Amino acid sequence: MKMIMKSKEFRRKLYYGGSFVLIAIILTSVFAIYPIINSLVLSTTSGKGVVTEFVGLGNVKRILADDVFKQALKNTFIYFVFQVPIMLTLALLLATLLNDRKLIGKGFYRTAIFLPCVTSLVAYSILFKSMFSVDGIVNQTLLFIGLIDQPISWLRDAFWAKVTVVLAITWRWTGYNMIFYLAGLQNISPSIYEAAEIDGASKVKQFFYITIPMLKPVILFTSIMSTIGTLQLFDEVVNLTGGGASSPSLQATITLTQYIYDLSFKYVPNFGYAATVSYVIVFFTAILAVMQFRVAGDDRG
Repeated sequence: MKMIMKSKEFRRKLYYGGSFVLIAIILTSVFAIYPIINSLVLSTTSGKGVVTEFVGLGNVKRILADDVFKQALKNTFIYFVFQVPIMLTLALLLATLLNDRKLIGKGFYRTAIFLPCVTSLVAYSILFKSMFSVDGIVNQTLLFIGLIDQPISWLRDAFWAKVTVVLAITWRWTGYNMIFYLAGLQNISPSIYEAAEIDGASKVKQFFYITIPMLKPVILFTSIMSTIGTLQLFDEVVNLTGGGASSPSLQATITLTQYIYDLSFKYVPNFGYAATVSYVIVFFTAILAVMQFRVAGDDRG
């Protein structure tokens, strides 16, 4: 009798459990797996709009000869190489400073630094566009203190436009990463720092030999997430410079995701070629993630 009751209970749990899992499987298949497979198939086609033909690896050959794609790839990696290390280093330093138990008003500082990441992308892009215009407050301030003799074309010069984009992204996302580091720091026992201080370790040595090693999993996580975000950079470039800085034809600040958007909606639509370019982002994201796992010494990479 007990065996029969256990069997019925098992079937009941299996039925209800399977029902919940089945719903998740269906939703994941419809909204995640199917789009991935469909985009992969789409990347082997080319044509205008919905009128397409199978080209196999033709889109890959086209990428290798596409100057705009090369410029977009170059710009994306420039943002990645400069912005991600600066942002994560700044976030880690701020988190360390704001983790001090003796600091007065640290709640205010934490909130103030975190607030940019909850602001509207369009709103803060417009704000930066106004601040960094030729007659904006940034140029006026630099002229007033004598650092420059004439206004800088922050949004029209190819070099300074990239600098402005990096500054904008750093301002917005530093606080976001700082919160992760703060959470990690609060899980480190104060007794470890106290023991190190008794042994004569300076604050700098404590930072490099205690804080960084113990935050390695968090640093790895923020590095990968920041890498993904930077390779998908779109809003800031479109709203600040339109991708072209001084001239749209120069594509001075265009990124891969903006190029995908242009291929799909701005130029004559070529969804097959756009899908191929999108898989370039997937490829580099995977490669960089594996590299970061290896550098961090994580065997799961």
